[in-house]
Amino acid sequence: MSTATQSHYYDSQSFYDEMFDKDHSVRPHYDTVHRLFGRMKPSELMLRQNALNQRMMEEGITFTLYSPNQSEPLERTIPFDYIPRVIPKQEWENIDRGVKQRIRALNAFIHDIYHSQRIVSDGIIPRSMIVSNTYFRPEMAGMDVPGGVYITASGIDLIRDEKGQYYVLEDNLRSPSGFSYLFKGRTLMSEIFHDLFLSSSVQSIERSLNCFLSSLRSLAPNGKSDPLIVLLTPGAYNSAYYEHTFLAQQLGIHLVEGRDLVYKDHKIYLRDMRGLRQVDVIYRRLDDDYLDPLSFNPDSLLGVPGLMNAYRAGNVAIANAPGTGVADDKAIYAYVPEMIRYYLGEKPVLQNVPTYILSRKEEREYVLEHLNQLVVKETSLSGGYGMLIGPTASAKEIRSFADAIRNNPGRYIAQTTMMLSRAPVMVNGSMSPRHIDLRAFALMGEESHVIPGGLTRVAMKEGSLVVNSSQGGGVKDTWVLNR
Repeated sequence: MSTATQSHYYDSQSFYDEMFDKDHSVRPHYDTVHRLFGRMKPSELMLRQNALNQRMMEEGITFTLYSPNQSEPLERTIPFDYIPRVIPKQEWENIDRGVKQRIRALNAFIHDIYHSQRIVSDGIIPRSMIVSNTYFRPEMAGMDVPGGVYITASGIDLIRDEKGQYYVLEDNLRSPSGFSYLFKGRTLMSEIFHDLFLSSSVQSIERSLNCFLSSLRSLAPNGKSDPLIVLLTPGAYNSAYYEHTFLAQQLGIHLVEGRDLVYKDHKIYLRDMRGLRQVDVIYRRLDDDYLDPLSFNPDSLLGVPGLMNAYRAGNVAIANAPGTGVADDKAIYAYVPEMIRYYLGEKPVLQNVPTYILSRKEEREYVLEHLNQLVVKETSLSGGYGMLIGPTASAKEIRSFADAIRNNPGRYIAQTTMMLSRAPVMVNGSMSPRHIDLRAFALMGEESHVIPGGLTRVAMKEGSLVVNSSQGGGVKDTWVLNR
């Protein structure tokens, strides 16, 4: 990158940049990447970009966008930027340690609130925050889940501030998405940028699929050595259906809809050409409400009537367990550092973004006076919805959120506006900075495993802080170095 181009690259507010240091020099772990892209001609870059786009179209690597301005949902290939994000080995080891610690504490919390509720009795978390939580499922009270594992697969969203410090932004514990983009992105980069990949000594993610399958197998009732595992999808019209088909194929498990399963004698069976076969593990990709119309939403046509009866009888495992959403509620998020100290007796490795609980009068009053400086989130929503980004919001939007907070303060939290780090993306043959985050995927079974690198999500619109795919965000391959 030329000095002139670098100068233009920095014509904006100061953020932590993943590739470039403050003096505009290239960070050492990005040397190989910077050198290769610096010497490639625009025509060659365009050829590789076209090859990448063509592969994504052929393989159907898509995401469905829903917009109130459109009569029909728009299915498109997810924007994929081919400049990889690079993370040094030592930096990743700290992330790996912090994510594993966090999911251990969250898993302990979920078990506790559906059993003795010690954390409530000891005054760490108010009881009202549990019982009034949208995702709290009384049906899970007193149930012992297979292996004590509630959150088999989780996605922990991380960001970096202007000093390069990592923070946890959100915990996604119900049915986190993005696995397919991580694995397919790596396949495409290793093929289309084969020369760069081979010269970069990148940690492999191949064994992570085996870890995923092992985690699901470990849940099988009675320790079956060859359990029948299915992935339960809402169907082809779901925005993440591509991912459902991809994972089922890669894991070698059955892709099913609710109508493919039947409840009988407190067990769940798969209908196929050989008749009825007992299902041992269900990796579900639909929300609690739709799992079982006899236990949850009676109008659901997507789930399996009687599933919860079979679950309670111990004849089938569900991953992730129903009711895990109580721990990824954005108000509960504020208490995770305390959970780590309480359940594990450890100091948190990864810090939370400073968060205000709006049911507390003093914090609510402060937030209402500083809405133009803060980010406000509706606790039960995800995907970038129900948010106010104060520094970029209009006066009308701020007034609307202020009224909503006064009317129902427990429905919202507020957070310090973080200066999300940036990484270069390729725009018309030259590098341009975009804000990013990192979704670290953790798998829990007999052992815990964090997929090396995870998925870097990119706010493709210049200046935007919203990285969610449902809001038009894109992705990058994330390389953890072996040295």
